Amino acid sequence: MSAYELAQLNTGFIRGPIDSPVMAEFVANLARINALADAAPGFVWRLQTEAGDATDLRPFENPNQLLNMSVWRDVDSLRRFVYRSAHAEILRRRREWFETVTEPIVVLWWVPRGHRPGIEEAVTRLELLRERGPSPEAFTFRQTFPPPDAPASEQPGGFEDECPAT
Repeated sequence: MSAYELAQLNTGFIRGPIDSPVMAEFVANLARINALADAAPGFVWRLQTEAGDATDLRPFENPNQLLNMSVWRDVDSLRRFVYRSAHAEILRRRREWFETVTEPIVVLWWVPRGHRPGIEEAVTRLELLRERGPSPEAFTFRQTFPPPDAPASEQPGGFEDECPAT
């Protein structure tokens, strides 16, 4: 078992105030989807206020930018939740509630087991991804990296990557 867990941050720009009619269905689904995440295999932790979600947190200059941050056992656990659970139905509808953006809004990175990242740490990782592209320090679902303590054969440039196919 790895000594690392996977942290994730995703952000988005809502199409209207959180209490507006355009956001009503999104807000109505928050508790259900958060409960689904909490019960998902591999889920470790998520950022939340006393209200049970993170919609009250607005650390960005733009007050319409929301964030979601959580920690998972590994990439596969998070991927299953995001794309193969009821969360996927909400994800498919995201354009109803969130503006389309061209820059990365989701970042993944490894944290030592038990570490709970703060917002500043997460935003720094997102900025790193935007500036340098995917790396072991800040990556995406499309280009993942193994935890730092993974066997050398799983690391980029590891033994399997160096040997020609036979």
